Amino acid sequence: MGKSKDKKSYVKKLSFVTLILTFLIFIWYIASDRVTPNTDQARVKGLVLSVAPMVNGYVTKVNVGLHSEVKKGDTLFMIDRKPYEIAVAIAETNLEKVSQSISSGISSIKAATARVSKAKVSLDRATKNWERTQRVISQNEGALSEADKDRSEASYLNAIEQLKSSEAGVEKQLAALGPTDANNPNTKAAVSQLEKAEWDLAHTAIVAPSNGVIESFNVEVGYFAGSGKAMVTLVSNNTIWIQANLKENNISNIEIGNEVDVIFDIDPGEIYKGKIKSISYGVSTDRNNAGGLPRISTAQGWLRDPQRFPVIIEIEDPEIKRKLRQGSQAEIVVYTGNNWLLNSLASTRIYIISKLSYVR
Repeated sequence: MGKSKDKKSYVKKLSFVTLILTFLIFIWYIASDRVTPNTDQARVKGLVLSVAPMVNGYVTKVNVGLHSEVKKGDTLFMIDRKPYEIAVAIAETNLEKVSQSISSGISSIKAATARVSKAKVSLDRATKNWERTQRVISQNEGALSEADKDRSEASYLNAIEQLKSSEAGVEKQLAALGPTDANNPNTKAAVSQLEKAEWDLAHTAIVAPSNGVIESFNVEVGYFAGSGKAMVTLVSNNTIWIQANLKENNISNIEIGNEVDVIFDIDPGEIYKGKIKSISYGVSTDRNNAGGLPRISTAQGWLRDPQRFPVIIEIEDPEIKRKLRQGSQAEIVVYTGNNWLLNSLASTRIYIISKLSYVR
């Protein structure tokens, strides 16, 4: 009977301790969900850039291969330069022709201006002669014949018309020539043509827009590159971050700049530091994602899974950035305050998980 009582007492105590532990774990789960939220729904993200040529042409040189690591500004491919060098030469010739045309126009204007001066001299002479004729006639009406009078008047009127014609010729040539400096329309057009030709020639070299690694490579010498058509994909290793999809009730206390512990499958056993950079203000809940909001998949089960929102985490360690691959999995914990107990429990938990990642 004594042994039976002891056994019942032991079971009773064990049940009580189990109940207390379960209650404490439950309380810890609720509190940590808000003070030290964590998730394993986190992945490494980064910029994926499509490298496309700005001009058409056949590829004459390939400087990279699949998974080549490149720096910003490195020349990846060369497109046949010959057609674009010819275009530059033609544009330069056209600009020279315009300059010569303007010089010729200036000379013509100078000649027309000289004709105006000559016409003014002729008009002055004809005016004086006509005035003299009128004085003579007024003093002695029969002193000059009608023919002399008509010749003097005709010469005067003809000189007026000659001056008007010469001045109109100057105005016409000035209008046709336009400004003689860089604002001349023909000069502007020729300069623009030359700049476009030089721009095209410069873009026969296809360069890396960022530091990164070449993916989706399928190009060789002789490949015809079309303007705006992607040739390769560049996975940037210059700008990477972690997107952690946290539950809606996780983010209530999270603030920009909160400290984060991160572990990566690619580097088991290590814990890296990060900081909260931003928190999403919306996700797509419709099948139609025309607005471009993030789309987060949620688990379907008996109990409704809370909505998750992307939280962006910035990695501080430059060494791990070089190891990471886009799409790599991670697990994170966010420290939203200075609660030493919950922070210690969360830190211990992620430390244990980091060691267990060796055997995942």
